[in-house]
Amino acid sequence: MSASRPAAVIVLAAGEGSRMKSRTSKVLHELCGRSMLGHVLAAADALSPERTLVVVGHRREQVVEHLTRVAPHAVPVVQERQGGTGHAVRTALEQVGELRGTVVVTNGDHPLLRGETLADLVRTHEDEGNAVTVLTTEMPDATGYGRILREADGTVTGIVEHKDATPAEREVREINVGMYAFDGALLADALKRVSTDNASGEEYLTDVVAILRGDGHRAGAHLVADWVETQGVNDRVQLAQARRQLNDRLLEALMRAGVTVVDPASVWVDVQVTAEPDAVVHPNTQLRGATRLAAGAEVGPGCTLTDTTVGEDARVVDAVCVEAEIGPEASVGPFAYLRPGTRLDRKAKAGTYVEMKNSHVGEGAKVPHLTYAGDAEIGPGANIGAGTIFANYDGVAKSRTVIGTRAFVGSNTVLIAPVAVGDGATTAAGSAITNDVPHGAIAVARGRQRNIEGWVERRRAGTPYAEAARRARENEGPERDANPQRDESEAGE
Repeated sequence: MSASRPAAVIVLAAGEGSRMKSRTSKVLHELCGRSMLGHVLAAADALSPERTLVVVGHRREQVVEHLTRVAPHAVPVVQERQGGTGHAVRTALEQVGELRGTVVVTNGDHPLLRGETLADLVRTHEDEGNAVTVLTTEMPDATGYGRILREADGTVTGIVEHKDATPAEREVREINVGMYAFDGALLADALKRVSTDNASGEEYLTDVVAILRGDGHRAGAHLVADWVETQGVNDRVQLAQARRQLNDRLLEALMRAGVTVVDPASVWVDVQVTAEPDAVVHPNTQLRGATRLAAGAEVGPGCTLTDTTVGEDARVVDAVCVEAEIGPEASVGPFAYLRPGTRLDRKAKAGTYVEMKNSHVGEGAKVPHLTYAGDAEIGPGANIGAGTIFANYDGVAKSRTVIGTRAFVGSNTVLIAPVAVGDGATTAAGSAITNDVPHGAIAVARGRQRNIEGWVERRRAGTPYAEAARRARENEGPERDANPQRDESEAGE
């Protein structure tokens, strides 16, 4: 039987989280491409609830702004004072009014929680006809956790805190995770009767279980097999542990789907990353955002890809790519930087120490090394020589450079935009190109070479350079053939 659609999911996210020691709200700390709260909301969305309510308090402005960006369907509810978990839920119900049906309460600092687990909680709650169902797990070491007390038929009779438990009760390994499914109408009534008669002077949601039991209603529990999934995050150490656990989960899913991850210990991926079978990820690689690897794509070692698409059988090595599109069989790196708006077509190349921004490299075109290409359109089959600069910015505006099909740009060329190099055209090495180059022409924009014989021996007399020149001249003899000037038409590359 599938779980029904809950009337609401209430996410508790008002706590201060002082142990994080941060200017950022605890629930906004990120792991694997989402905030902790974002992970919890993703799990809640798996239930398709009629309403999602997020109780906010400490650093509420940050949390509300975050919700506006990532989960605009979630309604923030302000808890003006931190009066406990029971008070937080009561505040939410008072804002939205009566809720009929199942109400799920979860916490904003449990990023490992799965949507399937919440669905199982709701299913157990409704199948057993419970007034309240507690999410529980069995801990290897339950010290400090509230213990679940049951009758022989599995009914929950209560939750006892560790400090209040008897020696026999402390032997119980089933603990309260702090998440629940309630009958909405019964929850609202019971919250009105929660006392603050405790050491903290707060309203505890755990007291609702006892109240509902006292009214003769059934309380049940749903046991989660994987206790790691139920763990919350209270400090930076636990955040790092949760990040590692979630990353391992994501990598396992990729590998079971046919992706090779050579060294899972050194590869990090975000939750939105996708990869097709036979993709390969080498060590020391980060795949961030909505990065996608097509079948046979090979990435790493030493890559950081953010919101980047890598086509079939493409190869990316030691590169940083942000919002780039790398086509099938293309080659990137090593030590390349592809910035937003870069697109490489099939079999295109962006090689060693190449930086690109807002540029399109056509099929089979090569930008092999030591080049900056900004705002460039590079035609199919073109070759860009080493040290080329696409000078796209004049201090006021950015302009585009167009390189034609099968054009050849000589080494150390500066292309001063806006400018175009025609199909099959060439630029001579070391040229500064300021005007368009016609199809099939060669552009030479540099001073002619002039050799001044004997200059070193005259102006650097007594130096090792002068001595080397003297010896070479004497060894060559009087019939030394001076190097003739090359024709500029052959001066390209």
